[in-house]
Amino acid sequence: MTKANDSDRYVQPKPDGGWEIVKEDHERASALTRTKSEAIGRAREIVTNLGGGEVRIKNLDGKFADSDTQGRRNESPALDRR
Repeated sequence: MTKANDSDRYVQPKPDGGWEIVKEDHERASALTRTKSEAIGRAREIVTNLGGGEVRIKNLDGKFADSDTQGRRNESPALDRR
């Protein structure tokens, strides 16, 4: 398994309720939220501010449900066209 980008973040449920945004091999959360949708939005902001990467999202059971690639801030959409 390859090491995740340092700007990648995981959205996962907290055992005592709520959601946390963490990076791989974390010691503490980057952010805590009440809802999953708040956590996803905040994780996207964090990753974008760090220059882009992956937001990996877990369900309540802790299994991966989705991932979302975030690009660099101020990146022109025209650069992504083929």
